[in-house]
Amino acid sequence: MGSVSLKIGDGTARFKRATVCSSVVNALMLFSVITTNLFALYAFSSSPNDHQGHPVLHTHKNISLISEQVSLILGEIDASQKKLAQMEKELLGYESIDLSRTNIANELKLFLQHHQLPLGKDSRTGITEMVASVGHPCEKSMDLLSQYMNYKVNGPCPDDWSLAQKLILRGCEPLPRRRCFAKSIPKGKNLNKDCVNCFDLVNGFENQRYVKGRGKNDFLIDDVLALGSGGIRIGFDIGGGSGTFAARMAERNVTVITATLNIDAPFNEFIAARGLFPLFLSLDHRFPFYDNVFDLVHAASELDVGGRLEKLEFLMFDIDRILRAGGLFWLDNFYCANDEKKRAVTRLIEQFGYKKLKWIVGERVNGSGNSEIYLSAVLQKPVRV
Repeated sequence: MGSVSLKIGDGTARFKRATVCSSVVNALMLFSVITTNLFALYAFSSSPNDHQGHPVLHTHKNISLISEQVSLILGEIDASQKKLAQMEKELLGYESIDLSRTNIANELKLFLQHHQLPLGKDSRTGITEMVASVGHPCEKSMDLLSQYMNYKVNGPCPDDWSLAQKLILRGCEPLPRRRCFAKSIPKGKNLNKDCVNCFDLVNGFENQRYVKGRGKNDFLIDDVLALGSGGIRIGFDIGGGSGTFAARMAERNVTVITATLNIDAPFNEFIAARGLFPLFLSLDHRFPFYDNVFDLVHAASELDVGGRLEKLEFLMFDIDRILRAGGLFWLDNFYCANDEKKRAVTRLIEQFGYKKLKWIVGERVNGSGNSEIYLSAVLQKPVRV
């Protein structure tokens, strides 16, 4: 049978691929058949001396023993099937959600329903049903998730952007889709102290960023672009704030996608208002891009996910995945709390084998008069076989 193409609802439900459970169960069944046959062969081909006393009773005893062994094997297979099914459900995460609970919104129950393919198993992908895409940790935030999915169908969406962002920051990403209309004019947000001037494009520092440096750690865009082999056409900015980096690159005919959240400020709306591409995404989410597509990846201190080195390592591997060979990774004023953190980050970067085109470690005095260490670097991804 050929491949099956099916569009249900908005056509965005993802496919559920066949798991290893069926293969393991088949292997267990094959093992049991082989074992049973070998046991029977041994029982009926034993020495003739064993049958001289009571051949009928001996044969009956062998058959009973074989039946007992087969029953034990079938019991083990059944237990293995149940255990594998439970493991699969736990791996999928949200499938362990008890949809019979009274506090779960009906819209969430409807969204999480499986949809069987009308023509059965697809020959190309091996799937039998389509499953809605919901983040694995959502199961641990069911009260908030149910609150997010409690709305009037075909009505205006609740003004709950902060609730959605709270779920995302808890790892509940992607969120389920909703059948409501987003408000055209979102609720205003209070700016945090770190973003007092980040929306001032006239009098603030934003109009000089990347074209005029304040210190040796501030690299200029034109200098970095000159280092790119094969040209820089498309880039990705991680934690890009109000989108100034993307705006400066657009002036040089380079398209940049800016990934940011709305932490106490309307960053996504502001970036879009500048005619740029915002991506509402947390750094715990795998980047939704194919391998080797970007000529340049730019990131600053937002790269440090919770200050945990292992989280940074996972993030670095995903950056490496989407960056093409010969592409540039621009680490812009990465904050290092101390020399130990600087050495740890340096070791992490060096394990990728990037060529150091620019590498500067400098100190800067903060508002409290204390000296802080910052690392700025431009690194070139090597060609790997």
